[in-house]
Amino acid sequence: MDGLKGFPEAIETVYPKACVQLCIVHMVRNSLNFVGWKTRKDVATDLKLIYTSATVELAEQQLTEFEEKWDSQYPSIGLSWRRNWARVIPFFDYPAEIRKVIYTTNAIESINMGLRKVIKTRASFPTDEAVSKLFYLALNNISKKWTMPIRDWKAALNRFSIQFEDRLLSI
Repeated sequence: MDGLKGFPEAIETVYPKACVQLCIVHMVRNSLNFVGWKTRKDVATDLKLIYTSATVELAEQQLTEFEEKWDSQYPSIGLSWRRNWARVIPFFDYPAEIRKVIYTTNAIESINMGLRKVIKTRASFPTDEAVSKLFYLALNNISKKWTMPIRDWKAALNRFSIQFEDRLLSI
């Protein structure tokens, strides 16, 4: 999730077994909005120590150290991470090698942007079927642009099939 208010709750209502993960890329990007250019790289490096920690406990320790170092200049960053902590930490339940696959929603956002671009130029649609056909064609075109495989996807899929055996259909 990218921080939209109410969206995680809506997902959990529709999909009660869902594990909702806040997008780490968005957390970092939003955090860096408070930072000047001179210290941006240092703050980003210290934030990376949080989300690349081996365990939740180490991540929380890194967050505390981040706050001790940066709260005098950027108190809103630590507050934001603390406020969203329950939505930040779910991906620590997975092995480090597949965390990169699940800690961002950029792929989903890319698809949504492509679909929005297709419908933006049209004022209305004659039927629901027309929208479905347009989306089908748009998704075909979007998928053709994806030439690079998702890094570590096979390892992630294997882990998901073990952890979510009852929810993941046989592939």
